[in-house]
Amino acid sequence: MNHEKWMSKALDLASNALSSGVFPVGCVLVSGGLIVGSGVRSHTRPEDMNELDHAEICALRDWIDKGRISGHGSDADITAYCNLEPCLMCLGALILNGINKIVYAYEDVMGGATGLDFSKRLTGVAKTVDDLFNDNIYARSRVEILGGVKRTESLILFKRFFSDSAQSYWRNSLLHKYTLELP
Repeated sequence: MNHEKWMSKALDLASNALSSGVFPVGCVLVSGGLIVGSGVRSHTRPEDMNELDHAEICALRDWIDKGRISGHGSDADITAYCNLEPCLMCLGALILNGINKIVYAYEDVMGGATGLDFSKRLTGVAKTVDDLFNDNIYARSRVEILGGVKRTESLILFKRFFSDSAQSYWRNSLLHKYTLELP
């Protein structure tokens, strides 16, 4: 697949979100050379803020609303392109919906979940480590993750967002500080 091409589509969505004053995150779901779902982060303004409408969740909803039609075989054929590393909620939702290829542009040092170790479970009554591993849906998942695709382009969007004094979303957060400190 042409990762740069599809990441550019996610970045276009993110840029449009930024133009409308929203946190600049876009996601496209791609199968067989077609975008089968897309979404942008929404509800990041103080008057309507929530932490549910992330770009990946919106893209999954779009795909599901279309009847999960990929036209190219199983869900495993879909790759998610996100210009910001998925958080735990979004990573879980992608995995639970059968998306096992994720490409992102910019690392989320505050809430990115792609580096988490899902091979262990904190609680359970399994008798062996293998039982724990076999029972954990996330540990069983074989997710391919590629980061840093068109990272600079995504970083520019986040720098613009965080540099805008009118924006309060995640102001003074680790992500805000990290982003503005980068050259």
